[in-house]
Amino acid sequence: MIVLTLKLILAHILGDFVFQPDSWVKDKKKRKHKSPKLYWHLGVHALALLLALQFDFHYWLGILLITVSHFVIDLGKLHAHEKLNGRWLFFIDQALHLIVIASVVYYYHPFNISLSDIYSPQNLLLIVFLLLVTFVTSICMKVLISKWKPEEENKDALKNAGSYIGMLERLFIFGFIVINYWEGIGFLLAAKSVFRFGDLSKAKDRNLTEYILIGTLLSFGLAILIAMGYNYLLEIVNAL
Repeated sequence: MIVLTLKLILAHILGDFVFQPDSWVKDKKKRKHKSPKLYWHLGVHALALLLALQFDFHYWLGILLITVSHFVIDLGKLHAHEKLNGRWLFFIDQALHLIVIASVVYYYHPFNISLSDIYSPQNLLLIVFLLLVTFVTSICMKVLISKWKPEEENKDALKNAGSYIGMLERLFIFGFIVINYWEGIGFLLAAKSVFRFGDLSKAKDRNLTEYILIGTLLSFGLAILIAMGYNYLLEIVNAL
């Protein structure tokens, strides 16, 4: 089952990412079902499946199902492109392809997904702490440092970029502590200092500098505390 899954995912990656030039993507968006690139893309997928499965025609039905469903999903994506957000379409498209692959694997090698395993204490603990270190901490920080926020905001800054950067850095810190790689935190802090040096050196007063330092130290501190709390509770849960 695992080998078949890996082969099908390999074929999908080759067809959808490695051997699909940007020119094909642009042509498909422009001409939709009339684009020959759409059918070349399907041919590449079919060939990738045959190579990955070593021309084992025992899987002919799976190859046919994946190829036909890929055409239908891609065609639906092309027609919905002008109506829906492109980022959401990308993830929906990939999710549908993976669901088809999982269905094909299930057809040849039936498997069971136990809800008790999904809702295990370890998984629930991880989900709770990931939400704590991202969304909950982000809101808490806004409340804590809102009174020090500089009055003049940078109009050129990307929308919500600061929040996403903070979430990512806390996720990195969380991961470093969970795998017991504390040195990574120092590397992350040094990298952020280098990128922030330009903002700090161009600041007209010390308000922006102090605001950035408070936000950084608070973000790092909360991430460290949450990660340590996760490790502590994980030991307790594993011992139960």
